[in-house]
Amino acid sequence: MDTPLTPPADGPPQEPRTRRRDRHGRGMRGPLAPPQVPLSASRGELFGDLVRDSVERLERRWPQLADVEFLVGEVPAPPGGPDGGWNDEAVPLGGMHSPEGGRPGRIVVYRRPVEIRTKSRDERAMLVHEIVVEQVAELLGLTPETVDPRYGQDGPE
Repeated sequence: MDTPLTPPADGPPQEPRTRRRDRHGRGMRGPLAPPQVPLSASRGELFGDLVRDSVERLERRWPQLADVEFLVGEVPAPPGGPDGGWNDEAVPLGGMHSPEGGRPGRIVVYRRPVEIRTKSRDERAMLVHEIVVEQVAELLGLTPETVDPRYGQDGPE
């Protein structure tokens, strides 16, 4: 039986039925993974966890790092920007701002350049730790080997 295109004369006009892809009306049954599973964490959150892990390792040895802000940036400032930016030869993976005017020292790790240079999570974790160690060494006026004696050695903790 065909449905009429005009509304019936004996009642109010009927809403046209729209076809939905979900014919049974159930929709999605739930998230693809529970929130505790790393699959549900974004790349930015996972990268932030790598930075936090590295900072926690160093704070055990250097308690003065509790006064330093550690940040994750997407990309460094453009060349010639207020933070110095980068040039054609190298894109910075991290940056450091000394404490001044009552503002604490800040260390920034740039997520996208690090992700581009690494293939696996283990490589990324090692590179993030090296960047954090180098920036902390510059902030404290020490060598990276003094900040972390295992600096430059391959392999996880």
